[in-house]
Amino acid sequence: MNNLNNSPPPHADCPGPPLPYRSLKGPVPSREADHTPHKHVGTTMDFKSIRSSLLFRVVIAIILGIVCSLFFPVWLAQIFTTFNGLFGNFLNFFIPVLIFALIAPAIAGLGRGAGKWLGIVAGIAYASTILSGLLAYAASRALYPWMLADHANISEIDLDADALVPYFSIEMPPPFEVMTALLLAFCLGLGMTVVKSENLYKVTRELERVVMKVITAFVIPLLPLFIFGIFLGLGMNGGLVEIMSAFGKVLILAVVGTLVFLTIQFITAGVIAGRNPWTLFKNMLPAYFTALGTSSSAATIPVTYQQTLKNDVDVNVAGFVVPLCATIHLAGSMMKIGLFAFAVVYIYDIQVSVGLALGFLLMLGITMIAAPGVPGGAIMAATGMLASMLGFNTEQVALMIAAYIAIDSFGTAANVTGDGAIAVIVNKLSKGRISETHQEDLPEEDRVEFGITPSDIEHRG
Repeated sequence: MNNLNNSPPPHADCPGPPLPYRSLKGPVPSREADHTPHKHVGTTMDFKSIRSSLLFRVVIAIILGIVCSLFFPVWLAQIFTTFNGLFGNFLNFFIPVLIFALIAPAIAGLGRGAGKWLGIVAGIAYASTILSGLLAYAASRALYPWMLADHANISEIDLDADALVPYFSIEMPPPFEVMTALLLAFCLGLGMTVVKSENLYKVTRELERVVMKVITAFVIPLLPLFIFGIFLGLGMNGGLVEIMSAFGKVLILAVVGTLVFLTIQFITAGVIAGRNPWTLFKNMLPAYFTALGTSSSAATIPVTYQQTLKNDVDVNVAGFVVPLCATIHLAGSMMKIGLFAFAVVYIYDIQVSVGLALGFLLMLGITMIAAPGVPGGAIMAATGMLASMLGFNTEQVALMIAAYIAIDSFGTAANVTGDGAIAVIVNKLSKGRISETHQEDLPEEDRVEFGITPSDIEHRG
């Protein structure tokens, strides 16, 4: 639990309350300069940080999987195929639990803060996330028929060749289906809001912590090995070149797509607020580049907050909108997942109607609030929708995870930069002021998680 004493100090150029941040999503790095007397120590630490990052491990896993597919004997490859089968079955078991455990307290937490501006900010964030998904779907419909025309035969590749069957498998049936998890989370979350059940709310928060521990201590560390096995199998089954070529194009499109949507967001914010969109966007660039390095919306909150103030957003508005949107606004992540998902649909010739695609995007937008605050967290929360609504198999989900993590930081950068645009819009709608009562709408334990204490509320008032 964070308190006023251990909250990050305010920036020298940005007077005001301690910067809010959500401890659930991970610690916020200090913005004070690291005056290390020996420069090589800092370089060593930077290398260790890069080496321990999920992106680095996934890239190494992909490279090793490709290289090892050239000389691995079948018996050795089957060991990794067995692991992949077990891990894939565990994911099928765990994802519904993850969705329930993370969505139920999130909905209850939003519902407990019944203030008008909490609902408005949540509505704007959700609308932005859905619009990003719709743009991704429109781009896939317009561009994939010619951009991926040479890769339409991937569906004919046998990813389960007899040479790579697992030695054994263990069935792990999920306790309930993904849709059941969503409905149960909604019912329980809204129910806790209506009856104001403090005890049940605390139980769901504890369950959330347990699930987060499973993700960070078990699932995320094993993902590189899982991805290694997938690319090892692709290389030995002969489908590697086609898939790498197709996904390489989609990776570039996804980066461009996030930048295009940021342009739309800031033009919209500029029109509503009567400001120069380029100036607004330029002021948010430090947050964008910080997120490229951290791959975490939460870890970037201090910089996002600071740059939002430079766009003349009131300190109360920034202190309310920035930490909230770091949790619920995932437009950049939606763009990447949408483009990757519809690329898999196209190249594997999966039949998805327009209605099903729209339903998938609407449900995915809600599911994204369950995204764990770790690199790759959004795609982990989305895997349930990919399997249950679009019919993806384990290999297709693994490809989605690998491709998503490869450019994870670009989605995160788009998320946090877009938070600045939403703050400008809310600042205009609220006439530059969100009263202290709206800070009090947050449950007390959430105020502490965000770094908001009673003394902060008095200061902001």
